[in-house]
Amino acid sequence: MANESLAEFEKHILDLEADIRRLESDSVRLGVDLSGEIDTLRARCEQLRREIHASLTAWQRVKLARLVARPGVNDYVQLIMEDFLELHGDKAFGDDKAMVTGLARIGGVKVMVVGQRRGRTPKEIMESNFGSPHPEGYRKALGKMKLAEKLGLPIITFINTPGAYPGVGAEERGQAWAIARNLFDMSRLRVPIVAAVIGEGGSGGALAISLADRLLILENAFLSVISPEGCAAILWKDASKAPQAAEALCLTPDRLKQLGIVDEIIPEPLGGAHHDHAAAAAALKRSILKSIAELREIPVDRLLDMRYEKYRRIGEFIEAQEKAIVAAPTA
Repeated sequence: MANESLAEFEKHILDLEADIRRLESDSVRLGVDLSGEIDTLRARCEQLRREIHASLTAWQRVKLARLVARPGVNDYVQLIMEDFLELHGDKAFGDDKAMVTGLARIGGVKVMVVGQRRGRTPKEIMESNFGSPHPEGYRKALGKMKLAEKLGLPIITFINTPGAYPGVGAEERGQAWAIARNLFDMSRLRVPIVAAVIGEGGSGGALAISLADRLLILENAFLSVISPEGCAAILWKDASKAPQAAEALCLTPDRLKQLGIVDEIIPEPLGGAHHDHAAAAAALKRSILKSIAELREIPVDRLLDMRYEKYRRIGEFIEAQEKAIVAAPTA
């Protein structure tokens, strides 16, 4: 099962679901009780989902994370938040639709929301530039996060991007500078920051809104310094080796947790968040509220120290290895 492509194993489930719908229709049309056969197929469908879910490869999780049907930032805002008031523009160039920002309440707590929007319909996808923000998107995000600091509001970010847009216009308007500025200023914001990777977390485009006190990740999301296809093209001059690159990049939630990059893995409904948006949103809401409650108990100066220490620790094991090699006696 683990060697199958995502399309192949999804097809098996879709075939079973089609059989179930056909039997349900026949039962009504013919007036025949087919509940036994329907229950058997439903049980088989659930068993197949469990088998697939337990044996996903890194590449299969990448493909799951990219599904258009997965809930995006707008879905989560609608499902878990109240009184959302969207805020637009970066006060310099324009309003990037690939970045959503606004004020909202979650569980009665006032927060600032920042999230990357990919869209679902062709029109939304084009408007959102396939989820790749321009520099004005990152400036918009930072401006709203600074507003949250002035208002004393916790910040929640939703990460879902293949990466920042690398076009000529974006570079001319300071794409790299905008990302770097976000990282610099987020490290010093004097309010709690909770970030959640809800789909694809690609490169600096994801990093620019993920420097947080708590970094959450959904079970079938991923976070990586480069896309598997890009990595394969660089290392082997062959993008078709993306599955091997996905394994080498250690981009899955379990590996990210082991490496101390993410703080919590949020379980998804059986088969993935795209099968049950409401259940996925409920699980995410619980984790966000728990994180906010814990972080608000920490004095601000200590919170900033902990944020600094958290990111200094990433990669520390490499330094330790290097020191051991240097200290090792030579023959």
